[in-house]
Amino acid sequence: MPKLVTVLREGYRFGDFRADFIAGLTVAIVALPLSMALAIASGTTPDKGLITAVVAGFLISAFGGSRFQIGGPTGAFVVVVFNVIAVHGYDGLVIASAMAGIMLIGAGALRVGTFIKYIPEPVVTGFTAGIAVIIATSQIKDFLGLTLDHEPAEFIEKVLALGTALPGIAPQTVAVALGSLGLIVFLRGHRPNWPGFLIAVVLAAALVWLFQLPTDTIGTRFTGLEPSFAFPDFPEFTMQRLVALFPSAFTIAFLAGVESLLSAMVADSMTGRRHRSNSELVAQGIANCASAAVGGLPATGAIARTATNIRAGARGPIAGMLHAVFILCFMLVAWPLATYIPLAALAAVLLVVAWNMSEIDKFRHMMKAPVGDRAVLLITFALTVLVDLTVAIEVGVVLAAFLFMHRMSEAVEVQSHLHLIDEDVSDSAPRDFVPMQEYELPEGVAASLIRGPFFFGVAMRLGETLDRIGATPKVLIIRMRAVPIIDATGVTALQTMIDRCERNGTKVIVTALQPQPARVLADMGVLARVTRVPDFASAIEMSKKMVAEG
Repeated sequence: MPKLVTVLREGYRFGDFRADFIAGLTVAIVALPLSMALAIASGTTPDKGLITAVVAGFLISAFGGSRFQIGGPTGAFVVVVFNVIAVHGYDGLVIASAMAGIMLIGAGALRVGTFIKYIPEPVVTGFTAGIAVIIATSQIKDFLGLTLDHEPAEFIEKVLALGTALPGIAPQTVAVALGSLGLIVFLRGHRPNWPGFLIAVVLAAALVWLFQLPTDTIGTRFTGLEPSFAFPDFPEFTMQRLVALFPSAFTIAFLAGVESLLSAMVADSMTGRRHRSNSELVAQGIANCASAAVGGLPATGAIARTATNIRAGARGPIAGMLHAVFILCFMLVAWPLATYIPLAALAAVLLVVAWNMSEIDKFRHMMKAPVGDRAVLLITFALTVLVDLTVAIEVGVVLAAFLFMHRMSEAVEVQSHLHLIDEDVSDSAPRDFVPMQEYELPEGVAASLIRGPFFFGVAMRLGETLDRIGATPKVLIIRMRAVPIIDATGVTALQTMIDRCERNGTKVIVTALQPQPARVLADMGVLARVTRVPDFASAIEMSKKMVAEG
């Protein structure tokens, strides 16, 4: 059931609509320049990005399983869309998007959404960082005002071609780009609530028009362009073509599913709400089919725009639907003004997007993970940049599966020396089984027991612990004696839970860590954020002191 139905059944008042109206307008202001920039980076025209934001954005909010999801074109699709258009033409992209939409609807109907969130963290981080590098590289031409007769699609060839063209740098274009980039960075640091992207793009357009600067704009690059929602010419379907497009369609579906569910999970962590994974996948499928039908681009949930929606005070999916309506109003009323936007300013916008996508801090943090996770991360990143996104995802997931099987064999060896029913006791004490219920937890204290290898397949379940507890505890005890091994995704899940506890004022105690988890958690900086004790009895005594201290 879509969350829109749930929200309306709960009772939707004028105050809720007013909050959603303001949030929708705020997100539309952010989405306007971003949608055009992403479309141009994808090798198509800027109106395609706006059409996608209107059609797909409306449908994702209307049929989705998240209260706050904002849909539209995203940076994750830039690489695959560019390659599909380059190889199969725009009609090939229409077919691939429709195929991806059907796959997503089928995945939602088969309840596959529950399993997509098990994709290992190193794979997600690796291909996301790789996409960021490709997007940044693709914007160098417009950022520096270079002239290229043919811009190669392959990364190495593109870098060599850009290096050859460097003597042709246009100073006025660089000035516009650097000014836009500097203004965006300044506003993010000093006025984070202001729409930095839109302000930078509008000021850049005004200066280029006022001083008649000789630099490319949307109007000069795309002469005579008018946005239209007319159905495109029906593409030719043949079995041979469908087979050729299947890998690209699968990649689009995979990216749409993963990014939309990641975005929904971010929204859940910010609001304490719960999304419906399979309903979200169905909505993504409907939106991508509809976007393809009107000549748009692939779409998914956008993490940054969803977070903006929440911070702006959205109450439900109507905010996302209104954001699409506001963008439509701009297309109908103010489109001629968009022709003055310089491409250098949009390149600056996408460089900031690429930097945010790269999550450099997370990448560096992941490099402290066990060697197997680091290998998966680096291989996925390298294949994304140098080979192909589809190959990178396939190889990354397969490597993660082999790594998992290797760790399971290690876990069996570790566990052969202990009884899995053992509870947390002192290392020097005899290992007598003491049921958890025999301990009386102090008021305001909750306990959670993790048993078995803490790997990517079970890491996401940890986030449900606080939801099952209900009331926010003052102290949470996490019992880990029965965890022989942990991987990077398990650490990330634990960190997410600690973040949530810190926001709620809950202190975290971890008991009886085994050597491998203790080493990994120390290396990745988690132990510094929690209180570590040797056994459950000590944790109870410590929790009493924490509750007393407030």
